[in-house]
Amino acid sequence: MMSTGKIRVAKASAEFWSARNGSALLVAASLLISAAALSAQVSSYGDKEMGPTVDKPSPLLEKISITQRLNAQLPLALNFVDDTGKQVQLGDYFGKRPAILALVYYQCPMLCSEELNGLTGALEMVKFKPGRDFDVIVVSIDPSEGPELAAAKKRIYLKKYGYPETANGWHFLTGHQDAIDALTKTVGFGYVRIPGPDGKLTQFAHASAIQIVTADGKIAQYYMGVEYSPKDLRLGLVEASANKIGSPVDNILTYCYHYDPQTNKHSLIVSRVVQLGGFITVACLGGFMFVMFRRDARLVHQDEAASEKIHTGTEKTNAGNDKNETGTKVNG
Repeated sequence: MMSTGKIRVAKASAEFWSARNGSALLVAASLLISAAALSAQVSSYGDKEMGPTVDKPSPLLEKISITQRLNAQLPLALNFVDDTGKQVQLGDYFGKRPAILALVYYQCPMLCSEELNGLTGALEMVKFKPGRDFDVIVVSIDPSEGPELAAAKKRIYLKKYGYPETANGWHFLTGHQDAIDALTKTVGFGYVRIPGPDGKLTQFAHASAIQIVTADGKIAQYYMGVEYSPKDLRLGLVEASANKIGSPVDNILTYCYHYDPQTNKHSLIVSRVVQLGGFITVACLGGFMFVMFRRDARLVHQDEAASEKIHTGTEKTNAGNDKNETGTKVNG
């Protein structure tokens, strides 16, 4: 007959592994759902079609670059048109405070919006405010765009930012080709006009970067890619306000998206990076589960062994007591 101690150990072990198996199923299900979500997240970028991999870059792409020209003086006498239709000079936005400069075009199908979304999101977490501590200057590289498009974009990003009282610190500009060329050359912003879906040269292949500019109009820092650290932006603005020039940064994020003129598609490298990070996370969770299961199994085994020893010791003690009782009766 199985002793009471063994029955308790077996029952506890069964309850433990039942709970453990239930947890394992839940975690496994969660991992499968996470993996499916990651795959779905990448697939959800259906509008940003993935072009085939090209081993040799197109000659057009070789002209797309960001050359970091730190301490370069912006041509402040350049003429542009602001989002209200007013004729302005670039120098109108300098002299008092630093600025963040972004070169985009307002009808860009994806990358420019990603860049401005990243900038707006980062600025939401910076205590400095446009119009008071710095200015945001967005300049279109498309000479065919006018103040109507600029005003529409300003409304969108001012609403995203959530502080309408800072409107006087956001400047969306358009201009003629000569002014655009002079500004992009100074900044080191290389781009190429490319055909859109209709075959007309209405789009631009370009890299993504923003620049921090001192109050005197000198380029102090470059930030690459489409996502920007609020901490870095704050530090860059502080240093630019003191007319300090930063150091060159790694260009690794410059080509988060790149245009394939052979297929008229943009390759979404950012999504692949996100997907890889997601699968690494799932793998780490799986490894953690494996280690914890082994540890728990070892503890259960140790508990069973200890209980067995205790039970064996109890049986020996009971046997000794039985002998003593028998011996007493005989002597009696």
